Amino acid sequence: MAVRGLEIRTATAGDATGLATLLAEAGQIVDASAFTERLAALRQASGTALVAIQWGPPIGVLVMHWYQTLEADCPVAQITTLLVGAEDRRRGIGRLLIKAAAQAARMAGCGELEVVTVSGVTSVQNFCRANGFTETGPRFPDY
Repeated sequence: MAVRGLEIRTATAGDATGLATLLAEAGQIVDASAFTERLAALRQASGTALVAIQWGPPIGVLVMHWYQTLEADCPVAQITTLLVGAEDRRRGIGRLLIKAAAQAARMAGCGELEVVTVSGVTSVQNFCRANGFTETGPRFPDY
């Protein structure tokens, strides 16, 4: 699906204010100055942040990390953040971010791509299923 004027690229420090606004819309308050440091740290580690831009600040963001497991020869890529602004949902932007993430994961040598979701958020779970992901079980985070 093509979305006119849409660009998906690696997030930069220049996206910090727009990312802070996008996450605040979703109830996640993060100071824009923190994004600059966090994006740099993500690039230094095994991960990336992708943004969807359409004539202005980011309208979508995807954060992905990859890691080696004992069970597989290739690393596993894990999407930990996927957010599209409320006004821009249902336009295929999330699907395009997933597609770009899959390509980045392959380029990083990953053999599998998974999405971490919040339990009980049906819309996100349905989105993941519609994009070819299979639910494999619960996670047990320790806070």
